[in-house]
Amino acid sequence: MDELPISILKKYWHYNTFRHPQEEIIQAVIQHQDVLALMPTGGGKSLCYQVPAMIQEGLCLVITPLVALMKDQVDQLISKNIQAASLHTGMTFMEIKQVLNNVIHGKYQFLYVSPERLSSKLFLEFLPDLDIQLIAVDEAHCISQWGYDFRPSYLQIGALRKYLPGINLIALTASATMQVTEDIVEKLNLENPAIFRASFERPNLSYSVFQTESKMNKLLDILSHVPGSSIVYCKTRKTAQQVAGLLKENHISATYYHAGLSPENRDEKQLAWKSGALRVMCSTNAFGMGIDKQNVRTVIHFDVPDALESFYQEAGRAGRDGKRAYAVVLHNLKDLEGISQLADLKYPSIPVIKKIYQSISDYLSIPVQSGGGEYFSFQVNEFCRVFKYGVMETINVLKALEQEGHLTFNASIFLPSHAGFLASKQWLNDFEKLYPHLEPLIKTLLRTYDGIFDTKVPINEQQIARILKSDETKIRHGLEVLQTQGIIDYSPAKNTPQIYFNWDRASAAHLHIHTKRYAALKKNYQKRIEVMRAFLILKDTCRSRFIASYFGDKTLSNCGICDICLDKKNPKLTNKEFTEIQEKIYAFIPEKGIPLKHLIDPLSDMMQKKYWIVIDFLRGEGLLTIDDAGIMYHKKSKV
Repeated sequence: MDELPISILKKYWHYNTFRHPQEEIIQAVIQHQDVLALMPTGGGKSLCYQVPAMIQEGLCLVITPLVALMKDQVDQLISKNIQAASLHTGMTFMEIKQVLNNVIHGKYQFLYVSPERLSSKLFLEFLPDLDIQLIAVDEAHCISQWGYDFRPSYLQIGALRKYLPGINLIALTASATMQVTEDIVEKLNLENPAIFRASFERPNLSYSVFQTESKMNKLLDILSHVPGSSIVYCKTRKTAQQVAGLLKENHISATYYHAGLSPENRDEKQLAWKSGALRVMCSTNAFGMGIDKQNVRTVIHFDVPDALESFYQEAGRAGRDGKRAYAVVLHNLKDLEGISQLADLKYPSIPVIKKIYQSISDYLSIPVQSGGGEYFSFQVNEFCRVFKYGVMETINVLKALEQEGHLTFNASIFLPSHAGFLASKQWLNDFEKLYPHLEPLIKTLLRTYDGIFDTKVPINEQQIARILKSDETKIRHGLEVLQTQGIIDYSPAKNTPQIYFNWDRASAAHLHIHTKRYAALKKNYQKRIEVMRAFLILKDTCRSRFIASYFGDKTLSNCGICDICLDKKNPKLTNKEFTEIQEKIYAFIPEKGIPLKHLIDPLSDMMQKKYWIVIDFLRGEGLLTIDDAGIMYHKKSKV
């Protein structure tokens, strides 16, 4: 393909120009450079790899963390007649194999995969035959332990480059400090990368922080004054559900969203919100990644985020249409006191980690030196009830064990059913004669699933039921009978939180934890908390400038629209001035009322602002009224 980037942009995306620095990034990718692009949320990061991939021959392999994000990107590309596919948890062995075969035959230009998929046996078998010409790593900050959203699975991406020598890589993120940027370069083995930092300026996005003892009242006040779609971020599932309920009681259409809901329920809620059928989405941070809704007017943090990175990324989901939007944090004095204690909660002591690790092993009945490479269903709430641990304490221990590489915890995962034959061919023949009613099921398994006689593979009971013109219940029963008789090893599908042990379980006493690194990570987290606290209590610094400076962008001027900038624009009134203006307003209003403009227009700009402060206060107190015609009345004198 010899088309120019701008031609591709116009043809498929119907834009006439690139945003800065999209075109420069695309040119670097086309010239086969490694690239690191740091661009704000909503800044058009995906175009930076999609456009050059459309110019080049071959496949663009896109590594991204969430299934929802993959599906959204694939759907968007297909809607533009661009061939794309994804590999994600929940697909059967045959479905994955079919996609990879289609990739080999050049059917797709983009293949989206999770970082976990990179180390799977099937993917590595197909890898040499995939015509990969570009690797794109989205949410690249996830590779850094010094970032706010470290995911150990991202560390596998560096190893992928050994299999694909000479293939350039573009890493993209919306939120990386200088320390995280350096870590991304190192962990991804980027060679002399071209590093692009887009401006962190969002000229239409107004940042505000409100200290209030009634967050709910303030939330209702904001939503009543700013119409349009909104996201309300909450720290816990319970809070998200409660806030949504209170909004509905106040006649505001709202729902809640978190990782504990079924995939179907999450999709249903997301669609209702995206379509505008629901106004407000109350959610944990499980919502928003990959959601490209242009007309979000407010993003409100009902609870204080623990990192400026996460606040900035989530706030950036507002105002992508370029119109005025608002990003708000609500907090109270208790929040300010509690934020300083977060580091001890987030990073439990090593004795606590070992104690809970032992309890997890007991709960799952995993002996020492076993369990490696296996999934185990793990209900956090039940575990905490049985062993008397706090839920957040347990979650944070699981994250610490993940960072140390001992296990992986996924709160929302679907594992398909698996089956593999244990019986020899002779044994099978004899069994089929004794149980002829099970012969069709045995034959279907052997004919439908390649390799099932030699190893355990994903199967689909619904597919088997269609082939045999039966129902799933009977098929499951038949599989259970074969399991009981020792013919197959059968594992039904799981749709519950899972713990995956990366290797055989160690004794708690000998559990390896890199103590110096763990202490350094805790100290780094404490610094991030202090930055967030500083953001909350800012007095004189523009909030946009504060955020940009944190990410290394020192070029921003004051935004003029955050709460601090607006406060500087508005005049301050002493009690004496307020009383004098109030008396002048009352003296000016005749009994029959007076057009407001007669009072305001003769004043200087500064005095107009001061008069408006007093007028707004008196109206709020019911001491003045202004009708639709702009006539102002003294409350006591209006007929």
